Amino acid sequence: MSQDSVNVESRTSSQDKRWTIMAALLGTNTALLLFQGIEQSKDPNDTREIALTIIAATIPFQGIYFLIYTFLLENKLTLNDTMKSKLNNANALCQVMAYISIVGIILLWYDMSKMVGIAFTLSGLLAMALVRYAMMQAD
Repeated sequence: MSQDSVNVESRTSSQDKRWTIMAALLGTNTALLLFQGIEQSKDPNDTREIALTIIAATIPFQGIYFLIYTFLLENKLTLNDTMKSKLNNANALCQVMAYISIVGIILLWYDMSKMVGIAFTLSGLLAMALVRYAMMQAD
């Protein structure tokens, strides 16, 4: 395999770590849509419907993220700086939109149990605060 080929498994940049997070988020969202969608058809629930709608609305952005990411990897030597910048900005927007799906996941957990929803929300906020703190310490 040549040095220029796209091999996501062997890359370790922060961009590749984001790719891994996005892949996990896409897999999670797809599974939630499948299984919670089946449950929704058997036992309709307004909160679940809203949560699934939010999750479904973010999936196209996750797909576009992967397309742009791969395109940038395959064409990094031929793209000019302006185009790279535009594509990176579009990719960042797709990431933000994809992370909105976490709101849908939180709603699903709240619908399942208030305690689970609260625990998930608080632990998520704490995890983000710890990451931010660790990043500030690295500087």
